[in-house]
Amino acid sequence: MVTAGVVVALAAIALTGCNKSPNEPGDTTPSATNEFASLSGELKAGGASFPDAYYQEAIGELKSVAPNLKVTYNPTGSSAGKKDFSTNLVDFAGTDSTVKDADGIAPGSFYYVPTVAAPITVSYNLKGVDKLQLSAATIAKIFQREIKTWNAAEITADNPGVTLPATAITVAHRSDGSGTTNNFTKFLAAAASGTWKLGSGDTVAWPADTVGGAKNTGVAQAIKQADGGIGYVDLSDAKASQLSFAAIKNKDGKFVVPSLEGATAALGGATLKDDLTYDPLNAAGADSYPITAPTFILVKQKYDNPAKAKLVKAFVKYLLTDGAVLAKEVNFAVLPDSIKSKALAQLDKVS
Repeated sequence: MVTAGVVVALAAIALTGCNKSPNEPGDTTPSATNEFASLSGELKAGGASFPDAYYQEAIGELKSVAPNLKVTYNPTGSSAGKKDFSTNLVDFAGTDSTVKDADGIAPGSFYYVPTVAAPITVSYNLKGVDKLQLSAATIAKIFQREIKTWNAAEITADNPGVTLPATAITVAHRSDGSGTTNNFTKFLAAAASGTWKLGSGDTVAWPADTVGGAKNTGVAQAIKQADGGIGYVDLSDAKASQLSFAAIKNKDGKFVVPSLEGATAALGGATLKDDLTYDPLNAAGADSYPITAPTFILVKQKYDNPAKAKLVKAFVKYLLTDGAVLAKEVNFAVLPDSIKSKALAQLDKVS
C-alpha cells in the first residue's frame, strides 16, 4: 500500500528531476554540449600566445564534456605556429597575423577561422602614476627610443595635470615572431603614419637598447622587473600580471581604456574579407579601443585522415559556440554574429 507520505516524496523527486539544468551530472537530455560528448582522439596544436588563455580555458572545460578527447595547444607564437602548420607538426595552428609566402603554407591549402578578439594593452610600471594617457605618435616615439624619460614633453602633453617623474623608460617587446607584434606595429603604422619608422610584421628591428621577452607573458615579466618599464601585452596577460595600462587615443580623438566593451565596439566597424580575415585596428567610433586585435585558427582545407578532420572541426566549433561563454571570463571579446556565422560556414567546408 502506498501512503500519502510516499506519494508526496515521489512527487518532490519528480519535480526535482524536471527542474534539473541540462548537462548536470547524469543528465541525458539532448543539448548542444552533448554534441561533443562522444569525441575521442587526440589533437596537437600550437601558435599564437595572444589567445592562449582562452584556448586553455576552453580545452579544460571541454575535457569535462568530452573526457576521451585530448587537445594540446602550445603557445609558441604566431610565426612558430605557422611554421609548424606548414610542416604538418600540428593539426591546426593559432595566429594573430595573416599567412605570408615566407611561412611556407601553400595558397589554397588552408582556411582562416576567426575565433575571438581582444585589446592589446600598452602596459607600464611607473611608481606614483596610476593613470596614463598616450597618443599613437607618443607611443611610436617611445618604442623607437626617441623619448627616453617619462617626463618628456610629448607624454606630458598627453597627460595634462599629471606629475610625471624623470624616470628612464625601459621598452619591452616580443623577442619571438609574434602576431601581437604584428598588430601593435600595424596600429602604429596606421595611426602614427609619418612618425612610426620601424614598419610592421611578426618581427621588427627594435632599437638595441630595448628588452625582449618570449610570449606575452615574457613581455609582462620584463615590464614588472623595470621601474619605468613599458611594453605591449594582451589584456588577459596584463590583468593576470597585475600591470597598469594606458588609455589610448582612438581615431575619434578619445582616450579609451582597454576593455572588452572597447574591443566589441571596434569589432562592430570591421570589414570582413572573403577569406574571413579582418582588421579592427584603429577603428572609428568614440567607444572603440584602437589596438583591438583579431586572432584566427588555421585549418587544412582537406585532411588525409577523416577522423582527424572531424576532431578539428568539432574543437573549433566548440570555441565558436559552447566554449564562447568562457571568453569573457579570461578577457576576450566574442565575435559578433555576423562574423561567427561565416566562421562556422567556413569550418563546414573542411573535408
